[in-house]
Amino acid sequence: MKSQTGGAMSMRLGVLHGKSSKQKLDVKISTEAELVGVSDYLPCNIWLLMLMRAQVYLIIDNILYQDNQSIMLMLTNGRNSYTGNSRHVNIRYFFAKDRVDKKRVKVEYCSTIWMLADFFTKPLQGQLFIKFREVIIVYKTISTLR
Repeated sequence: MKSQTGGAMSMRLGVLHGKSSKQKLDVKISTEAELVGVSDYLPCNIWLLMLMRAQVYLIIDNILYQDNQSIMLMLTNGRNSYTGNSRHVNIRYFFAKDRVDKKRVKVEYCSTIWMLADFFTKPLQGQLFIKFREVIIVYKTISTLR
């Protein structure tokens, strides 16, 4: 199964960076696809954080919002969260877990209806599309999603 992965970085006012791409490898389960997506986006996040710090912006929180609670458990508990279906997940995707362990990224739950990165990966319609579009073009702040 190849899936679409995406991510967006915000400084609480619109979108600073957005990315959407087709995953380059096959995965067996959707949980693994989410983990691959997180692993693919984190290098962009790290680069942008270093750029912002070089520009003397104070970055207080680096929060990774996730709507998949299985991934949240894997990122915080590591191998203790494995089940029979996810035991095959390759260790190289625990790059994200290493960032969480070093407290460089916090993982927080975000309901699917507030997940801004879905704008880049899913066909949205109606009010949800309009709400996400307004945040992305910085017409409204990201706090309006809640």
